[in-house]
Amino acid sequence: MTDRLRELNDAGVAIWLDDLSRERLTGGSLQRFVNENYLKGVTSNPTIFAKALTDAGEYASEVAELAERGATVDEAVRKLTTDDVRDACDVLRPVYDRTGGVDGRVSIEVDPRLARKTGETVDEAKELWRIVDRENLYIKIPATVEGLTAITATLAEGISVNVTLIFSIERYQAVMDAFFDGMEQARDNGHDLSRMGSVASFFVSRVDTEVDKRLDAIGSAEARELRGKAAVANARLAFEAYEQAFGTERWATLAAAGAKPQRPLWASTGTKDPAYSDVLYVDELVTDGVVNTMPEATMNAFADHGTAAGDTVRGRYDEARQVIERLESLGVSYTDVVTVLEEEGVDKFDGSWEELHATVTEALGKAARG
Repeated sequence: MTDRLRELNDAGVAIWLDDLSRERLTGGSLQRFVNENYLKGVTSNPTIFAKALTDAGEYASEVAELAERGATVDEAVRKLTTDDVRDACDVLRPVYDRTGGVDGRVSIEVDPRLARKTGETVDEAKELWRIVDRENLYIKIPATVEGLTAITATLAEGISVNVTLIFSIERYQAVMDAFFDGMEQARDNGHDLSRMGSVASFFVSRVDTEVDKRLDAIGSAEARELRGKAAVANARLAFEAYEQAFGTERWATLAAAGAKPQRPLWASTGTKDPAYSDVLYVDELVTDGVVNTMPEATMNAFADHGTAAGDTVRGRYDEARQVIERLESLGVSYTDVVTVLEEEGVDKFDGSWEELHATVTEALGKAARG
């Protein structure tokens, strides 16, 4: 089952799991994935934690303790999530050491309600970094316009960052600029750049979901032909932008000071449309120097029938541009698509946070009633 995952790993794709729970930690599945599935990192978010917390048995004793001392919902959310992330960091620490800090990372998200608030985001990032207290932690900050300044300021504090919610090439270029600014400030502030890291989470499947909806409304033969092609094209063009930005003298100066590149991370790689291959966003985005964070179902599917026979990104930029141009010619506006996706993404982040709060509120209430 793991031969294909080994091939993917050997092709230079860092395999991360887009899931975390207390059960994965106590039951040993996370450790098993590290040992057997070439797992190199973990991403988490409020939806993942809300789902995990529905398993009251795994969290019962800690929830009961929190309820007994009268913890607020916000305090309980922070305690429960940071405990899981800290333990996951410990599981991944050998990977972190073995890869010189490139991998072995675990991500935790700032309160998404702060997505449009720069100062509060930075304060939250610093607090999460302090509480988890593991250098193989990533703080997830959304790539909103307001988030760009927060990304720079957080990196300047010597804190490693996972930039999330990236949909457009233009915004991705701004994210890379924010990374450069932050790393230069971190260097000037005396931080050891070799101990820091960053990834830029470029969302994939949601692009096809939005574009395909518009193509279906058009209904022409050409529109049908373009279904399922926008997301991969967009990601490939993102990698082209990455190659350009990290081929500059500015980056060479940072690299000489010990900095590691901010790798592209393919996020939202579970296929939404059952008409498409369940490993579409893995097979078609294989190249050296990227991360692919997958739900367990996608990881298992790739282990069963995925393909990592060669590079499917580099050298395919003109083909990707043609896809975007053909979409534009049909009236599918790239600018409008990515704008809608970012706005929806922020709203979904807010909704997932409310879901997590509701789950913890219910758990605390049950514990208090005995």
